[in-house]
Amino acid sequence: FFRETEYGIFIAHTYQYEPNRSTWILEVQPETFQKAGLDKLDEQQSAQFLEGIFAKELQGHRLLINRSGWRNFPRISNERWVKDNIVLMGNAKATAHFSIGSGTKLAMEDACALFDSFRAVGGRDVAKALAHFETERREEVEKTQHAADVSLVWFEHVDRFWNMEPTRFVFGLMTRSKAITYDNLRLRAPEFVDEIDRATARDVSRQGFDVDAEHPVAPMFQPFRLRGMTIDNRVVVSPMCQYSATDGLPGDWHLVHYGARAIGGAGLMFTEMTDVSRDARISPGCAGMYSDAHEAAWKRIVDFVHANSRAKFCLQLGHAGRKGASKLMWEGIDEPLESGAWPIMAASPLPYFPNSQVPREMTRADMDEVVADYVGATKRAVRAGFDMLELHAAHGYLLASFISPLTNKRTDGYGGSLENRMRFPLEVFRAMRAQWPDERPMSVRISATDWVDGGLTGDDAVIVARAFADAGCDLIDVSTGQTVADSHPVYGRMYQTPFSDQIRNEGGLATMCVGAITTADQVNTIVAAGRADLVALARPHLVDPSFTLHAAAWYGAQQIHCPPQYLSGLDQLFRNSARDREELTELKLKAKPKAHVTTWREAAE
Repeated sequence: FFRETEYGIFIAHTYQYEPNRSTWILEVQPETFQKAGLDKLDEQQSAQFLEGIFAKELQGHRLLINRSGWRNFPRISNERWVKDNIVLMGNAKATAHFSIGSGTKLAMEDACALFDSFRAVGGRDVAKALAHFETERREEVEKTQHAADVSLVWFEHVDRFWNMEPTRFVFGLMTRSKAITYDNLRLRAPEFVDEIDRATARDVSRQGFDVDAEHPVAPMFQPFRLRGMTIDNRVVVSPMCQYSATDGLPGDWHLVHYGARAIGGAGLMFTEMTDVSRDARISPGCAGMYSDAHEAAWKRIVDFVHANSRAKFCLQLGHAGRKGASKLMWEGIDEPLESGAWPIMAASPLPYFPNSQVPREMTRADMDEVVADYVGATKRAVRAGFDMLELHAAHGYLLASFISPLTNKRTDGYGGSLENRMRFPLEVFRAMRAQWPDERPMSVRISATDWVDGGLTGDDAVIVARAFADAGCDLIDVSTGQTVADSHPVYGRMYQTPFSDQIRNEGGLATMCVGAITTADQVNTIVAAGRADLVALARPHLVDPSFTLHAAAWYGAQQIHCPPQYLSGLDQLFRNSARDREELTELKLKAKPKAHVTTWREAAE
C-alpha cells in the first residue's frame, strides 16, 4: 500500500502468515521519517500514528506490536559461507530485501541445496559436500539478492515514479525486479496488460501522435519524436564496431551490414563509433569521417537506407583517446598494437592497461584541434544525409576520460570538480550542435557509472545528462563502465536499464537504454514501465537483422514497414507467428498455477 502525506510517501509491505494475521513492514524515506517526528515516538506511539496513515486499509483494525522498531534494512553478503564443518544459511549467509525475498524461504532452499550437495558427493565427505554447496548454490543466491537489490532501489526512489499514470506506476512496481515481464504478466492478467497498452498509447497521443488508444499496438511499436524526426517504433540497432574499414573507409561489408538491419524494421539505427581523425581510431579497422572518400562512402550507405526503409540513421562520432592504437576486437580487445601504432592522447597520461601505450596529456592546442575535427566530421555528416548525430562520451574514450575522476587527474581548469571535468566535452558538443541543423536531433552516449569506488555514480550521471541537455542534447544514450580495466560491473538481464530509469525519471530527460537486452518482451517491459524511451539491442541484431519484423509478427503489429521484395515472406511470418503464439499461450496457461483471484480488478479491490 502507498500513502502520500504532508510528510512524504509511506509504504506498507504486507503479507499474510496465518488466518486473520498479516505482517506489516512500514517503509519511509529518512526525510519523511524526520518530518513526521517518528524519531521522537516510541513503539506504541509509532503504531498509532501509522494506524492513522493506513486507516482505510486497516478498516478499524489495530497494528499489533512485537519489538517493532525502526531500522535500516541490513544487506548481508559473505565471501565465504563455510568454515570447517559450520555452514551459513538464510539471512546469516545473505539477506534479500523484504519486498521480494524471505529469509525463511532462502534458508529452506539452502537446506534443500545442502542435502543435494551431500547426495551429489556420496554423502560421507563433509568438507567436499560443503564446498559443493558453496559453489553450486552461490549463483542462485546472488541472482535472488541482485533482484532484491533492484527492488529495494525502486522502493527507495518511489518518488521518481509518483506522478506517472496509476496504471503505468503499478506496471513498473510489478516488473521492478525483472522476475515479471510484459509477456509474463499478460498470461497472468491479460486485461491489465491491455490497459497498460492503452495507457502507453494515451501518453503517445499526448505527444501529438494520431494513434489508436483504444486498440493499440504493443508499446515497442509506438512512435517517438526527437525534434523534427519521427521514429516509427522504439527498437534501435545499437552502435557496434565492425573493425572492417580500410584506412577509415567503410566498404561493401558496411553497406550489407547496415542495409540489412535497416530493412529489418528497427525504427532507428546507429553507425559504429566513427572516428573524427586518423589518430582518433580505436583500431586499424575502425571507420572514419575525416576525408572526402569517407563522406562519399557513408552517403552511399545512407542513401540505400533511406531508399529502402523507414529507419532513421544516426552517425555516432568519437575519439578513442587512451584506448586508441589497439588491436581488432577478435585479436585482443583493447590490447595495444604490437606494430604500426600511432600517438594517442587523453585527459591525463594514464595507460589503460599496464602494457598499453602511455597517452600524452592534452594541451589546449590539442583540444582546439580535436574540436575542429569534430566540427569537420559534423559538416560531412550533414552532407551525407544522416538523420541524427551522436557524440560518444562513454567507455573510457577521449571525452569520457575527461568526465571520470578515475581518468582525469588534471590540475588546471579541466580537472577537479565535475563541472570542470565537463568543460571540454561540452565545448565539443556545443561546437557540433552549432553546425548540425536545428530540426535534426543529437544524442550523447555516457557511462552512467564507472563500476569502481571513487568513480562516476548514477547521481553524477544525472548531472552529466542535464549538462548535455542544457547544451542542446535531445537524447541520452545510457551505457556504463569500460572506463578502467579493473571495473566490476554487476551483469544481468537489462543490467544498465536502472541508470536510464534514473536519468529519465529523476532528470526528466529522454533516454535510450542498452545492455543485455535480448527479447521483444524486454523491450515492451522497459517502454511500458517508462524506464527508457528507446531501447537499443546490439548482439541480437548481429544474428537477426530482422529482429523487429519478427517481433511485429509475434505481436500482430501490422503497420510495420517492409520492402515490397520481402512482403510475401512477411505475410507468411505473420500467419505462422499468430499460430505459434496461440499454441504457446495455450501451453503456458495449462501450466499456470491456480490464482487466488480471477481478474486484476478483483485484486485491486
